[in-house]
Amino acid sequence: MAFEKKQLPKKSESLSDWYNRVVQLAELADYGPAKGTMIFRPYGYRIWELLTEAMDKEIKEAGVENAYFPLFIPESFLKKEKQHVEGFAPELAVVTIGGGEELTEKLIVRPTSETIMYDAYSKWVHSWRDLPILINQWNNVVRWEKRTYLFLRTSEFLWQEGHTAHATHKEALEMQSWAMGMYAKTYRELFALPGLVGRKSEKEKFAGAVATLTYESLMPEGKALQSCTSHDLGQNFSKVFEIKFQDKEGKLQYAWQTSWGFSTRSVGGLLMAHGDDAGLVIPPRLAPIQTVILPVTSDTKLVEKSREMAKQLTDMGVRVKVDDREDESIGFRINKWELKGVPVRIELGKRELENGELTVVRRDTGEKQVISHAKLGPTVKELLVTIQSDLLAKQEKFLTENTRETGNYEEFKKIMEEKRGFLKAYWCEDAECEAKIKEETKATVRCLPEDAKFSQGKCVKCGKEARNKWVFALAY
Repeated sequence: MAFEKKQLPKKSESLSDWYNRVVQLAELADYGPAKGTMIFRPYGYRIWELLTEAMDKEIKEAGVENAYFPLFIPESFLKKEKQHVEGFAPELAVVTIGGGEELTEKLIVRPTSETIMYDAYSKWVHSWRDLPILINQWNNVVRWEKRTYLFLRTSEFLWQEGHTAHATHKEALEMQSWAMGMYAKTYRELFALPGLVGRKSEKEKFAGAVATLTYESLMPEGKALQSCTSHDLGQNFSKVFEIKFQDKEGKLQYAWQTSWGFSTRSVGGLLMAHGDDAGLVIPPRLAPIQTVILPVTSDTKLVEKSREMAKQLTDMGVRVKVDDREDESIGFRINKWELKGVPVRIELGKRELENGELTVVRRDTGEKQVISHAKLGPTVKELLVTIQSDLLAKQEKFLTENTRETGNYEEFKKIMEEKRGFLKAYWCEDAECEAKIKEETKATVRCLPEDAKFSQGKCVKCGKEARNKWVFALAY
């Protein structure tokens, strides 16, 4: 990798330019040959792997099982649920020819799996004993985006999608809430990214859902990122796909359903939120390499000691790499690993080896300390925990400082033009009013926070009676 710091735009000056460049320089991803597609390079894919490993464990502990359903969906399936097909119609990729012949029915390349999964559920469910169905799948989906952004918005992306069916609405609501709680925990504990959990507006909710819960993160330039969603589907899909069961009293009932998803878009938010002018800053729990060891020269004794330290850390559960390349100077290697966001860097020179010492550097703060070889393991383990905690605290401070309230529309517009961030304001919940706000300010309703307290006021836009303060923001 030919990297020099001058190749990387400053994040503080142009977030978009910095982001697009750092994703490629750090060898996380590259552009695919087809418009809107993305190549996951090993370093970037490893972040997703670490995330999926952690989440898959949580999902299975909740009794949800993994399965896989076909990529191709008959067009008639999507047309069964009117709101659903209308919501996805502009983004669909459609197959019309197969094996050199025109298909009798068009096939939709999976934008999400509700329809094809629920067709199967209708065949599997007959009695209350067949419920609940708790299924998750890890797959790829295609949504034909007009404006793409590596990780954040691509025509094909990876995700998990959970789909459950229950005998009661209460059970379904509990599952919807559990899924969002699992997502929020993942964001805070792994991503070190706090956010707002709340309910989407009628216009912004998932097509075909009764209600949608969302986790909204705030990015450095004051824009919101919808990080994941969890949907109460009610009986909307079960009535369309005939997912019926005989209850304990012998009466025929429709199942209550949920769906919930978390995608590789989350990785884009992680990179954007924590990085700095020198490159990425990856939280330790999701870092492909948690510690890099750099022997200052290719001296045999330095390299041997570096590998000895690497084995010690590996045995302690630390993901570690020794970079002893002879064709790159120590300065180049330092810059390279700073760019790639490795949480802890260890430098070992000849004098340090003779003195039984080494230099340990934190990526997030640049703080250096010289320690004895004997303190290597405890120091690195402690630093990884501290860095993870400090990154979360930093983002919590940013979120608090950039969450505001207003009851004045002129102030609302000014904030959206200048400071941005999350803005709480009374809103009448009228779709026309929502559309006017978006047209005039580019801000959208992000959510009604789950901790919002019922109160009465005047809509910030039209002055009508309003029951709740909703969160508005510009968004990706």
